[in-house]
Amino acid sequence: MRLEPPASTDPRDVLRALRAAVVGAGPAVALGGGALPDDVPAGTAIVVTTSGSTGVPKSVVISRNALIASAYATAARIGEGAWLLAVPATYVAGVQVLVRALLADREPAVVAGPFRPEPFTAAARGMASHDNGARVPTYTSLVPAQLQRLVDAADADSTVAEALRSFEAILIGGQALAPSVAARAEALGARIVRTYGSSETSGGCVYDGVPLDGVGMTVVDSEVLLSGPTLAEGYLGDPGRTASVFPVGADGTRWYRTGDGGEIVDGVLSVTGRLDNVVVSGGVNVSLDRVEAAVRAIAGLEEAVVVPIPDAEWGQGSAVVVPGIPPAAEAAVLERIRAVVGSSMGAPARPARVVSIAELPTLSSGKPDRAALRAALALDSRA
Repeated sequence: MRLEPPASTDPRDVLRALRAAVVGAGPAVALGGGALPDDVPAGTAIVVTTSGSTGVPKSVVISRNALIASAYATAARIGEGAWLLAVPATYVAGVQVLVRALLADREPAVVAGPFRPEPFTAAARGMASHDNGARVPTYTSLVPAQLQRLVDAADADSTVAEALRSFEAILIGGQALAPSVAARAEALGARIVRTYGSSETSGGCVYDGVPLDGVGMTVVDSEVLLSGPTLAEGYLGDPGRTASVFPVGADGTRWYRTGDGGEIVDGVLSVTGRLDNVVVSGGVNVSLDRVEAAVRAIAGLEEAVVVPIPDAEWGQGSAVVVPGIPPAAEAAVLERIRAVVGSSMGAPARPARVVSIAELPTLSSGKPDRAALRAALALDSRA
């Protein structure tokens, strides 16, 4: 099967390419750039190439059947209606917004360019429509940073709050959502659904801790594994990595090893963070994802990012990068962070530094660029 990029990264060009790949005869769509072959396995709808936040590139092969299964399972969980695209169309979250719109036979609304509350609000208000006298439900998908910008803007502009309330559901994924941001959004009347998944699962496949229909989940050696019809076919041109990340169980079930730690209690999944995002501080394993969650629960630090740094005394430690605070406040903020983290996780988990920054570097997906932050801190430590 032929593999071609869309005419451009404009959402409308991506939508046209996806329409051919998902509900037509192809070709498959190459998203994210990179050097790729001209042909891919039959049934392929998209190949998503991304370096993610770690800088390691991968090209994920996703079939037409997996995309459709994911879109229908989402509709079964939250309902059908019209969709607003506010995340990049070349990432799996954006792809799924467009696929859901295609399968619902409704043209998606699109917010293009850098994300700002004003165009989002205008697009949301423009979606109001009725079908045989009944209001058509509307939906959108955002990353946490976008939701925070909207709730911040809603403090001064009631129309933003009205836009948030207009959606039947707002899917939030890509990274953990700070509890304070979630609480503020819900206080405004927004109906938030936290999603968990990745390109390897055709996007979010666990909603508010509960898997979509047909999706299986288990925890083996503290690692979250997922199964079901939404799984990708694997990594293009990398059979070894595919076999390692998508093992087949003794009963024939094909699983995806997420690399995330977690636990399942009464059928609800709680993700604790990346298993490889751990430092050893004074002989104690410390999950930086858990440290970051504790820091982001502090008022005013919802956008903080925790990254590893070398520590002359303890071997490894962590630094908290915080946008928007004056450098003179770093010491006071660090004291508050160390008290909170020490109380909840113990002394070895306490960060060693706070670093103020004007603005966090981000990937085009909206996630923090952790590789860039680690590189910047490494240069800073040698200066």
